[in-house]
Amino acid sequence: MSVLLQTRGLTYRYPRREPVLDKVDFALHKGDRLALTGANGAGKTTLFHLLVGLKKAKAGEIIAFGQTRRQEADFVEVRARAGFLFQDPDDQLFCPTVLEDVAFGPLNLGKSQSEAIAIAQQTLADLGMAGFDDRITYQLSGGEKRMITLACVLAMSPDVLLLDEPTNALDSQARQRLIDTLQGLPQAMIIISHDDDFLAQLANRRLRLESGKLTDPDVTPAQEVLHG
Repeated sequence: MSVLLQTRGLTYRYPRREPVLDKVDFALHKGDRLALTGANGAGKTTLFHLLVGLKKAKAGEIIAFGQTRRQEADFVEVRARAGFLFQDPDDQLFCPTVLEDVAFGPLNLGKSQSEAIAIAQQTLADLGMAGFDDRITYQLSGGEKRMITLACVLAMSPDVLLLDEPTNALDSQARQRLIDTLQGLPQAMIIISHDDDFLAQLANRRLRLESGKLTDPDVTPAQEVLHG
């Protein structure tokens, strides 16, 4: 399987704190649906920010889509190919209407206005959100906002999805709709969530971030010694 995202010795610390990422080695392969778990403040969202260049690593390497990424210019392509679904939809929606929000990504990728609108409308239809074009984004429900932010990400045709607590504030109906949608998508995914049932329906492997290290919760210390 081809490696989509990889880190080698990745290290990051906040001022006056122990490293939240301490020489982390990690790889996401095509077809992976990886659950990333850990306590609040463990550094899970920080890892996402590093992978797309929103934060700069203190040490180590990030290899994305076959190339080592170091400078801001290196991450422009990464952010187009790794769709980042923020934990709070309000951090991702900033245009007056739904259609403008969803078309923003394709426009940024160089599509014409007519092409971007067509992509946005098709993406909304694919997610069961046809007819939302002229809706005012800040007036939407939590579940509607979540689906619109997913449409914003998918309209850019990413290779990878980075999903940060995607079920936050969703009622049971909206949550199930999100599960059904994600199960039908072809992209590799990294999913941060405290919702174990949600992860059980989507993830094919798990890693836990704790004390700056990524570990496989299904591997016991004895197995690590045996296979390490």
